[in-house]
Amino acid sequence: MIHSTAIVSPKANIAANVEIGPYSIIGDDVQIGRNTTIASHVVINGPTTIGENNRIFQFASLGDEPQDKKYAGESTRLEIGNGNTIREYVTMSRGTAQDDGITRLGDNNWLMAYVHIAHDCKVGNETVFANCASLAGHVTVEDYVIFGGMSGAHQFTRIGAYSFIGNNAGVTRDVPPYFLVFGQPAVPKGINSEGLKRRGFTAEQIRSVKQAFRMLYRSDLRLEEAQEQIKALAATSPELECMDTFLAQSTRGIVR
Repeated sequence: MIHSTAIVSPKANIAANVEIGPYSIIGDDVQIGRNTTIASHVVINGPTTIGENNRIFQFASLGDEPQDKKYAGESTRLEIGNGNTIREYVTMSRGTAQDDGITRLGDNNWLMAYVHIAHDCKVGNETVFANCASLAGHVTVEDYVIFGGMSGAHQFTRIGAYSFIGNNAGVTRDVPPYFLVFGQPAVPKGINSEGLKRRGFTAEQIRSVKQAFRMLYRSDLRLEEAQEQIKALAATSPELECMDTFLAQSTRGIVR
């Protein structure tokens, strides 16, 4: 299952049924799980762990040194989960000693061509990154987020679950769960109602998310007052618990 022109380090750990295409290079300390397919001309350096049932397309570069001038050769990692699709020219760097040393991609994510996931990013599950979307270092992306084409997130920002980042948007502050943002810098335009419907949210749940959005952006409430009201609303609308937690943990401030 490994092409004769591929170069695979004897220090790599390749599971059964892994396919490695022509001219791909698998370096030291790379672990690849069962049924993962790697196309031609892919370079994977370690320490990197890749789970099962991933599809990695040609010319992707995974697990190389972080693009950070402070990096001084420390042993850091890239961790990729299961069931991901990683398209052409995607780049993902290892972490840095200035963080926990790990860049992580969860399960069942879809990364289109030319996506960049920088050092120390933490990406959850079931996300979509359209062509040329990019994350700077130390960005956290929660589950079910969609990044439009050419969009990007500033370092240390957090992107809440089920949110939608519009094409060409530039995120410079935290994006709470469920919200739709556009522009440079990105500003809130509403809630990701279509995405919520596709994920099985009920009409009542979507109404409560809209109510929380109005509290934050369409009322005369100060941010702290809006947070208090959302916290109270979350007591009877469990779908808002993640928003309450997100707002309490935000350090960069939210998009306004």
